[in-house]
Amino acid sequence: MTPLPLPLLVWLSPGFPVGAFAFSHGLEWAVESGAVHNAAGLQAWLADLVAHGSIRADATLLAAAWRAVDAAEACAVNDLALALAPSRERRLETAAQGNAFLAAVGPAWPAPAIAHFVTVLADGDAAYPAAIGVSAAAHAIPLHPTLDAFTLAACSNLVSAAVRLGPIGQTEAQAIIAALCPALARLAAWAATSSIEDCGTAAWGADIASMRHETQYSRLFRS
Repeated sequence: MTPLPLPLLVWLSPGFPVGAFAFSHGLEWAVESGAVHNAAGLQAWLADLVAHGSIRADATLLAAAWRAVDAAEACAVNDLALALAPSRERRLETAAQGNAFLAAVGPAWPAPAIAHFVTVLADGDAAYPAAIGVSAAAHAIPLHPTLDAFTLAACSNLVSAAVRLGPIGQTEAQAIIAALCPALARLAAWAATSSIEDCGTAAWGADIASMRHETQYSRLFRS
């Protein structure tokens, strides 16, 4: 098995400065409302995001950005990614992380394609999956391992949020990630051969949760 390229291990680690720890993707409302209250419920919630929801859509968008032939095409993918955000907070989530990712990657891992992408964006926001796709392609990092790392990081971040919210503990968290790994591998393999026309979601509960979180009275997370 080919190991993950080292930049991916850095870019998609919890320590990379994109602020992922500040977002729950609507999960905080799901916990508050009781929709997710134990390990089984969390695993089912995340499995839906992988099979039908935002993790699937973001993998498709990342692949499209990775394949973009120039910065203009990458920016078109980026614009679509921002437009598809189903709520104000979900747009904030992808843009805040995308902007922070480019701000960190640009100086540390410079590449002409990344700089050109940032220039074409001008003062516009970068969607997180588009930023990662462009950066991986700029450094000749293969698409499939990029998708493996991205989908695992997305899932792991939400599991970490659930630990902080209280319905699961650390041991349950690791068991959930392990149980979801086969689905994540299937998603990465599928997304690697996908096209932008394959992008879409049907996880309405998660989208509604992100909308309701915007008016949640007491909260730890920005989304």
